[in-house]
Amino acid sequence: MSNSKDQSDIEEQGLDVALELDASGLFCPEPVMLLHNQIRDIGAGQILKLVATDPSTSRDVPKFCHFLGHELLGSTEEGGSFAYLIRKVES
Repeated sequence: MSNSKDQSDIEEQGLDVALELDASGLFCPEPVMLLHNQIRDIGAGQILKLVATDPSTSRDVPKFCHFLGHELLGSTEEGGSFAYLIRKVES
């Protein structure tokens, strides 16, 4: 994925992940639907990590963040697995 920070770089900044969501094996629209439901369970400013195997998440997750105003801190792709770090904004 282009224009993304490496996950290890983000973790080195001392950011704590409040919730990890594994959507591996699920296909569009399920990963984003789970993300939408689970991001409600964390507080503003907290970080959610999403792991998915569906390549469409590389398009859908940034659009989700842009549309709802959440901050996509970084994304990585390795061996068919996609990981995203998302900071929840004020609701």
